[in-house]
Amino acid sequence: MIKKTLLSFKGLTTVLTDSADKNIIALLSNTVLGSKGGMRYVLQSIASRIEAYKNIRFISLYKNDKLAGTVGLCYRRIYQGKDTRHGIYLRYLAVQSRFQSGEDFGKRKKVREESSSSDSMKGKILSFFRKPHMLELPDYKEGDPNVVYAYVEAANERSKNIIQQIGFSYIRSFLTVAFSRFKPEYSEGVDKLSEEERPAMLDLLRQYYKDYSFYSDENTFFEDRYFVKRSGGEIVAGLSAVPTTYNVKHVPGVWGWIFMHVFPWLPYYRRLFKPGIFRFLVFSSIYVRPGHEKDLEALMESLCAREQINTGLTWVDDRSELFDMLNTELDMGALNRMLNAKPGLVYASFHKLDDKEKEFFYDKPAFISGFDFT
Repeated sequence: MIKKTLLSFKGLTTVLTDSADKNIIALLSNTVLGSKGGMRYVLQSIASRIEAYKNIRFISLYKNDKLAGTVGLCYRRIYQGKDTRHGIYLRYLAVQSRFQSGEDFGKRKKVREESSSSDSMKGKILSFFRKPHMLELPDYKEGDPNVVYAYVEAANERSKNIIQQIGFSYIRSFLTVAFSRFKPEYSEGVDKLSEEERPAMLDLLRQYYKDYSFYSDENTFFEDRYFVKRSGGEIVAGLSAVPTTYNVKHVPGVWGWIFMHVFPWLPYYRRLFKPGIFRFLVFSSIYVRPGHEKDLEALMESLCAREQINTGLTWVDDRSELFDMLNTELDMGALNRMLNAKPGLVYASFHKLDDKEKEFFYDKPAFISGFDFT
């Protein structure tokens, strides 16, 4: 177990841990995600998802021994063709509301003083993202090439400003793709991947994503939830399907108003989206053999029927062949046709990579891990 003080400065303390205590879990479980004017939601099942990351570190900021904020850094191996390199994905950024701004005029002077201290501390904290060797990660040595990256909403100017201050650069963009059925039905040839078949499936996935950046197979088999569609006894489509719940606070635009205020009263459409608690499947690590695109569609529908859920979501680089295939060759359903999702952005910081190695990340489509949205 790791728990050590990294910095202490004018009443502010920064602590590194390799787990989330009850205070961190409480903060994350009550943090509203999303940008102002965009979709706003609260994640559920935080504790079990954190436990699934094999190597995670939290850098937490305390003010007078009270938790002020935290950020998670998830270590993983990412594939680049046949090669692998160290990757660190930033997740679980949260700040207590009382530390974000003053609550009344009488507190403004104090807030300005605390803000000055906080800004100084912030600069020191941000430097750790450029020094991953200080996170005590396994198999990582100072000077090893690595990539640190994060997903940021295009409309979230505050997050973009912070991430740019750290030295991150914009790499790629991606979009949410929805699958929905009012009455999902099973198809023949769909079953759960056996444990013995996992090595072969990993080989198929690594080959499928060999021309993608940021590909990782971490959590591909989370809770034994990888399913396949077979034809002639061979796997022709596969994906991970993880039931996920968001507590939705706001959906923007005209369609957002319809989702929140009209769908609940329509017998069929309320199956696709319910305001408040939105339950859906997260599809990730998608594989499809060329020519079997309709088998992937059947697999998605079968899993919705299996879980008695009407909607599935996945996140895909918007300049990838996978994105084009999902939107042109498959019938993704009514929800995808109505969805007007704002793009997400991939930002990254490279360490000890030459220009040619960096170009791969800019030029190739990014693999977006659906598990990172559960």
